[in-house]
Amino acid sequence: MRGEALFSVLQLSDSGFPTGRYTLSHGLEAFAYEGLLETPCAPDALAELLRDCIRFGVGRSDGVALACAHRAVDAEGGIDAERVVRIDRRLSAVKLAREGREASTRTGRALLAAAPAVAGVRMSGYVDLVDRGEAPGNHAVVVGLLSALLEVPRYEAVAGELFAYSTGWVAAAVRLGLTDHLTAQSVLRRVHPVLAEAARRAVVGEVDDIAGCTPLPDLMSMRHEQAELRLFAS
Repeated sequence: MRGEALFSVLQLSDSGFPTGRYTLSHGLEAFAYEGLLETPCAPDALAELLRDCIRFGVGRSDGVALACAHRAVDAEGGIDAERVVRIDRRLSAVKLAREGREASTRTGRALLAAAPAVAGVRMSGYVDLVDRGEAPGNHAVVVGLLSALLEVPRYEAVAGELFAYSTGWVAAAVRLGLTDHLTAQSVLRRVHPVLAEAARRAVVGEVDDIAGCTPLPDLMSMRHEQAELRLFAS
């Protein structure tokens, strides 16, 4: 991958991209408040939890959905609307916690709104589907479509999204006081092999493969919905 496609991946995975992903802890805040993680938390424990979230959660759900959406764009930039709606709905269906579903669509719609200005790309047909409520507008699906239109290779698009999830996760750990900045970067480095493997598996996945099995993180997300005090939106 060279030139503008590389910069597109870097831009889309940047925490400063205006979609509000910095407000998400992916259930980590509830882990901390429920006392399931010590403060400060051992790096091994943080790395293991993040590995599981990638391997059994975001890699199999958002990663596969992104790859499928990427394939739904043809060489001329046309989008297979029927296929994208199926991908989008399937991804929402496997997000068991309400907060996770709402965060995914909120950031996805923010990305749709920002795409013309920051990437010079319009997806009018898909935007219409989202506006009519026929497609949820999940973030991973929008990233998949946008990456394909920007000629970002599928593997790199998935890898960028999984890395963005991971950087947001460790940043939340720092803000929650679970670890410090240096240890957070060490944790992030430890999960690189899992990120690479999850991306490799995701790029060959089909719509029916969009899934996820993270019972405890899902439960923590559900408990987070009822918390009286919250730093994060999820």
